Amino acid sequence: MAKKEETASLVDTFAEFKDLKNIDRTTMVSVLEESFRSVIAKMFGTDENYDVIVNPDKGDFEIWRNREVVADEDLTNPNLQISLSEAQKIDASYEVGEEVTDEVNFASFGRRAILNLRQTLSSKILELEKDSLYNKYIDKVGTIISAEVYQIWKKEMLLLDDEGNELLLPKTEQIPSDFYHKGETVRAVVDRVDNKNNNPKIILSRTSPVFLQRLFELEVPEINDGLITIKKIARIPGERAKIAVESYDDRIDPVGACVGVKGSRIHGIVRELRNENIDVINYTANTQLFIQRALSPARISSIKLNEEERKAEVFLKPEEVSLAIGKGGLNIKLASMLTEYTIDVFRDVPEDAGDEDIYLDEFRDEIEGWIIDAIKNIGIETAKGVLNAPREMLIEQADLEEETVDEVIRVLKKEFDEED
Repeated sequence: MAKKEETASLVDTFAEFKDLKNIDRTTMVSVLEESFRSVIAKMFGTDENYDVIVNPDKGDFEIWRNREVVADEDLTNPNLQISLSEAQKIDASYEVGEEVTDEVNFASFGRRAILNLRQTLSSKILELEKDSLYNKYIDKVGTIISAEVYQIWKKEMLLLDDEGNELLLPKTEQIPSDFYHKGETVRAVVDRVDNKNNNPKIILSRTSPVFLQRLFELEVPEINDGLITIKKIARIPGERAKIAVESYDDRIDPVGACVGVKGSRIHGIVRELRNENIDVINYTANTQLFIQRALSPARISSIKLNEEERKAEVFLKPEEVSLAIGKGGLNIKLASMLTEYTIDVFRDVPEDAGDEDIYLDEFRDEIEGWIIDAIKNIGIETAKGVLNAPREMLIEQADLEEETVDEVIRVLKKEFDEED
């Protein structure tokens, strides 16, 4: 009796499990039936002569075995056959060659069979859960979700969604200034779903350009409605981003719509991204104009394009160079990412002064190479370019000490004084 109760409770146990894990009834019935058949097949070598009926409404099941009636002396396989004398105990009218169907008490198969059934069910349920999790999130890739911080490790955070599913937010996918405590809610985009060895891992991201795009779609109705299109995005997470937008309706100002009245729409996005500065510009298929807009707020004098190598030489007045390069070189780096052109910045030097200038590489005997390279990295290639540049810009942009900059200026001035 105890075994029968233990067996019947299996259905109750997994019916509760079904309710918790949102496995539909049809699937659960199928899994229970397959599990019973799997155990029976292991015990007798086949399950073909068994009928398994699962009734989830009542929380019970029935197992019926079909056997052929044979003469007592011909009985060789008690699982597939029943002797005539045994069959006539059930019904005296049975004859050899007929089929007998009788109900089987699964508990009579023994404790090992019950244990095997539990293990088989657990394994199948786990597979179903993994498939369900994978199918749910593979359709959510590229969408924003909210999840609760459950555990924080050095290289990643473990989050739980509303159904208790585990999600991962790696440190590399977090904005550098992100800081969370257990129990806090995190918004991120589903970046990808890894499914190695049928073990799905849902990876989230807050650094992906897609996250920025989805935030704009949430905040700007015109984008969600298709009136404004996001053409390109370039991001250095937590620092700065540039986003190029376009509208096919002349009545709509795409930049104004994205920023909102007094920045009302973009302000929430900036807050979500830990005060990441966001430049919204008008997209254009005109490469020169697009590069010019991408380098905003700097004003460009002229541009030379090499379309084959996707390079652009940009000439600016000396006072505009620092704006084009931006703090830490962020502006020019983002402009290159957005336009997909390598951008080199040059000072717009008058033609009559061009012959008198000297490339910085000529001074490597007097100025250390790493200093020259640091200055060249911010777009200054010549001696007069250095002398025309603001001293503060050289210190900040090239990341040089004040004494170092003063010494460079002294060496270069001395060269021109000697020529004079």
